[in-house]
Amino acid sequence: MDQRNPIRRTAPAAALLCVLTTVATACTAVTAGVVGTPGAAGLRDPYFPRLGNGGYDVTHYDLDLDVDVRSGRDELRGTATITARATQHLSSFNLDLAGLDVTSATVEGRPAAVNRAGSELTLRPDAGVEDRLRKGRTFRTVVRYSGAPRTITDRDRSEEGWLKTADGSLALGQPTGSMAWFPGNNHPSDKASYDIAVTVPKGLTAVSNGEPVSRRTAGDRTTYRWRTTEPMASYLATVAIGHYTTKSSKTAEGLEVFTAVDPKVARASAPALARIPEVMTWAAGRFGPYPFSSTGAIIDRRGDAGYALETQNRPVFPGPPTTGLLVHELAHQWFGDSVTPATWRDMWLNEGFATYAEWLWAEDFEGTPTRESFAVAFLDDDNWAFPPGDPPSAAELSAPPVYGRGAMVLEMLRQAVDDDKVFFGLLRGWATAHRHGNASTDDFTAYAEKRTGLDLSGLWDTWLYGDGRPDDPDAPVTP
Repeated sequence: MDQRNPIRRTAPAAALLCVLTTVATACTAVTAGVVGTPGAAGLRDPYFPRLGNGGYDVTHYDLDLDVDVRSGRDELRGTATITARATQHLSSFNLDLAGLDVTSATVEGRPAAVNRAGSELTLRPDAGVEDRLRKGRTFRTVVRYSGAPRTITDRDRSEEGWLKTADGSLALGQPTGSMAWFPGNNHPSDKASYDIAVTVPKGLTAVSNGEPVSRRTAGDRTTYRWRTTEPMASYLATVAIGHYTTKSSKTAEGLEVFTAVDPKVARASAPALARIPEVMTWAAGRFGPYPFSSTGAIIDRRGDAGYALETQNRPVFPGPPTTGLLVHELAHQWFGDSVTPATWRDMWLNEGFATYAEWLWAEDFEGTPTRESFAVAFLDDDNWAFPPGDPPSAAELSAPPVYGRGAMVLEMLRQAVDDDKVFFGLLRGWATAHRHGNASTDDFTAYAEKRTGLDLSGLWDTWLYGDGRPDDPDAPVTP
């Protein structure tokens, strides 16, 4: 991410008492429903404890969205078909959905009782599907919903969720915004494949993640279908609707490049778009094979969003990006999109790595050694507000230390290793070891020490978790 400053059927009372029991004291259902225990209504993320849900892992989302694009607030009618695997014997489970009205829900084709508390949906399946909700079994949930998707204001005052743009709409999800337009397990630790169909007024284009499957017009409506086969965290899903100039091409290595650009900024964006193949080839050399089947970009007008975001396969940019920003967001495809943080506390594994990619690009192409970029960051007081490994609250997840000081951690690691072959092998190995998975800061520090054979505890204590700026950035790091 670029840095940024009604039909609701109620379950029986006893069942709801069970559902609303705290995560730590799950109970056994005692009414004439499914026998089992309720999935947790939250995954206890350090900053968003109610985000995500327990008791199941989603394997696939099939989203069918019909969007009435309006000058004020859009109207959306959606059907979400969610395929998941139970990780416990479930009596009920939760989905995250903000604002939109649920009109019906089924589990394995049978009606499910729905209770709502804010952005938490609790579904209690019919007893006839109990066998499908046993641990290890796969079950399918269909939720139909509608309403005006809302814009969510983050703790750092930036906006996400469903954003109105100059000529359409844009859905962005970091860290919580995907629940503004589809129900799901909205935490980075639960990744899934996606099919997304978006129906819009004829003449508009709908772009999403992955690869285009089809485009079909019936009357005055056009449906665009997109497919993402590699696992994707919900915060990386996007839908962009507008008057786009689109282009599909291939790199010299055969990688598909799909771009969608607002015509108002097409000319100014052309130089950056022309560099995508070059950046991808360079990044693959530094970080290992590209983890996805396509790449590209979505470029809207300045002001359509307050930041760029590393939406999977094709990052979103508010206006023509600089080369540095392009490098940053494309590097995220390795660090953030493929290797996704286990919790939001691990945000520096996204932003520190992507910022360091900018430093590496400047070293390789602009004659600026990473040590010079480090020196500039070291002198910036904003980078010392808190340690990057432990942001004080959700409001600081996109603050300077996560970016600049996160990158400094990697530069200090490079200096400690004192062997570029080993250091860049470590970066490539990290991206390979956790490809399409999730990883924590503890995972990275343990991996770095195992890969290098060094005791790096002094480095982590000072640069990753230390409270103050060291007196001498060139002093050797000792355990």
